[in-house]
Amino acid sequence: MGLKCGIVGLPNVGKSTLFSALTNIQNVAANYEFATIDPNIGIVDVPDKRLLELAKIVNPQRVVNATVEFVDIAGLVKGASKGGGRGNAFLTHIREVDAIVHVVRCFDDPNIVRSAGPIDPVLDKDVIELELQIKDLETLVSRIGKLERSAKAGDNKAKQELAVFQKYKEHIEQGKNARTLEATEEEKEIISDLFLLTMKPMMYVANVDENSLHEDNDYVRALRASVASENAQVLRICAALEAQIAEITDPEEKNLFLLEYGLNESGLDKLIRSAFDLLGLQTYFTVGVKEVRAWTIKKGAKAPQAAAEIHSDFEKHFIRAEVIKYEDYLQYRSETLIKEAGKMSVQGKDYVVQDGDIMHFLTSA
Repeated sequence: MGLKCGIVGLPNVGKSTLFSALTNIQNVAANYEFATIDPNIGIVDVPDKRLLELAKIVNPQRVVNATVEFVDIAGLVKGASKGGGRGNAFLTHIREVDAIVHVVRCFDDPNIVRSAGPIDPVLDKDVIELELQIKDLETLVSRIGKLERSAKAGDNKAKQELAVFQKYKEHIEQGKNARTLEATEEEKEIISDLFLLTMKPMMYVANVDENSLHEDNDYVRALRASVASENAQVLRICAALEAQIAEITDPEEKNLFLLEYGLNESGLDKLIRSAFDLLGLQTYFTVGVKEVRAWTIKKGAKAPQAAAEIHSDFEKHFIRAEVIKYEDYLQYRSETLIKEAGKMSVQGKDYVVQDGDIMHFLTSA
């Protein structure tokens, strides 16, 4: 399932440093504005200890993680919606992603260029969101103009869509993001055709220094307060430290480095899992001696949809699914013992797959 998270933010907030650490792509960061023009793209594994535990039991030929694609989008500036700082191209790149990771600078460092004045994470957040909102309003105004003519001519579908678009337009004009509007599923379906930028799910990464690894500083507290009304997640990460961690290839050495800073895991692992969740994704597993693999599906997906991730024909020819819960697999450690204990269930087309299910599909193909 090819879903993308776009990393955005003002110039020199640590986006490219974070992206480099995420993907181990070196030399993508530079200490000047618009160092990133064309978006960098990297696919990263989703850390999942369950996959490793299953592999210990089965000892397969290979292990395949679920993945998330990250896109490092060039730094936006005030006026981007009008083309400032190559803004139109950058906003187009944002339109192509499924969710947004907004990196906000929450540290002091006189050696890192900042043309926007004193450090102010709330102002930085507002600058980015305003540009996205302005672009969305342009999109809405353009579509509303076309619909008004059809609605006046008596087109009932146009009247319905017009009412929805006007509702979103009024909401965004109040300085609010489209995703925060309380709307029906039908209204959301109608507006989805416009691919509004502020409709995309967003999480905030507060880029801090090493002194703020374990406790919010004043900048982070201000950022959390500013996004509390939309119940947005704020993740505290030190991008500079993560870049150092990413260079360590030996697992034992990496664990020692983390312990030295009082960390149980890297901030990047938290970010990847949070991005996975932000996209509304979950994982099921297939287990065999050739391969233990994590498959990515949308939360709420039914068994035939999950089967389609393996092969599109599996959905069309789906008969049933054999399902084992992850905890049962760990306890009994073999499918024979699992069956004898009555812990393997047989599910039909209406079964809603749960995160961590171990599945085997039977098809007529």
